Amino acid sequence: MKAAYLVAKRRFEIREVPEPKMQNDSDVLLNVRASGVCGSDLHNYKEGKTGCLEVEFPMILGHECSAVVEKVGSAVTKVKPGDRVAIEPAVSCGQCEECLKGRQNLCENIRFLSLPGDLEGCLKERMVMPETNVIPLPDDFTFEDGVMLEPLSICAHAGTLAELKPGDSVAILGSGPIGLLTLEVANVSGAVLSFATDIVKERAEMAASLGATYSFDPNETDVVREILEATDGRGVDVAFECAGEQDTVNQGLEILRPGGRFLLLGIPGGAPQYSFDTDMMRRKELTIVFVRRQVHCFEKAINLVKAARIDVRTPVTHRFPLEKTNDAYELVSTYRDGVVKAIINF
Repeated sequence: MKAAYLVAKRRFEIREVPEPKMQNDSDVLLNVRASGVCGSDLHNYKEGKTGCLEVEFPMILGHECSAVVEKVGSAVTKVKPGDRVAIEPAVSCGQCEECLKGRQNLCENIRFLSLPGDLEGCLKERMVMPETNVIPLPDDFTFEDGVMLEPLSICAHAGTLAELKPGDSVAILGSGPIGLLTLEVANVSGAVLSFATDIVKERAEMAASLGATYSFDPNETDVVREILEATDGRGVDVAFECAGEQDTVNQGLEILRPGGRFLLLGIPGGAPQYSFDTDMMRRKELTIVFVRRQVHCFEKAINLVKAARIDVRTPVTHRFPLEKTNDAYELVSTYRDGVVKAIINF
């Protein structure tokens, strides 16, 4: 079968590799049909690392994916051959303290698709996953819809952590796929005033089309001034940092009202560190929450899409075959051609 290997920074090769083998009676053999190009995988592509985790080349990337079930182990009851599924990329142990608390996203022994040192990614024609990580797709969902469920589940988790409620005002700082889906989650949660920013014009425009009350390009607009003026100096209830940049962290602290909540979803490139204005944070008594993937939100994501409350199709702007994986990653990494979300179809 074919797989796309990252063999060096910014360079993929398509290689023939052995077929995967089922080893446990709870395993599911999958024919991969689509995979999303995610911002976290872009760090591996551009920088050769995610945070402090260094890539050991060659490596198979990809963790947002959908597939068709080819074969199931003897203990599998959730799916059968021919079923269309989405994949939860985080394999938790189910036995550690955090798993027993229901916080599997913080599992002490977690293994994750395409994370350096963990599991191979999904940029290959077939793969094996445990039954617990296979989520059946509704009949009217496309494979691309299935790909978008994983990032949407992260945004739904962020909305839960933010304690969003009707009447809130929100700011989305960075309107890539995660930012846009977070915007939609905030709006369906009852936000009455929403701001979205991005340095890519097409992304700011898409935010407006998906329901942002105001959208700005920070290179052309003083984001802090505009948001404070629009809220009569009060600031917003909740800010979501979705770019992984120091500038957006700074903006978030300034635009939050006293007692506001700041959710950090973006993964920073380079040195995995931010600096914070602790005096401002203390005086405002801000709540700062880092978001770690998602937990128990796949079903919520499916229901939001089924009810047509969340649009996961508009953000998908570009499509590539597996053989053009390098082109897909290069396009997204350089923000060319108005790209928002690129998907690799098999």
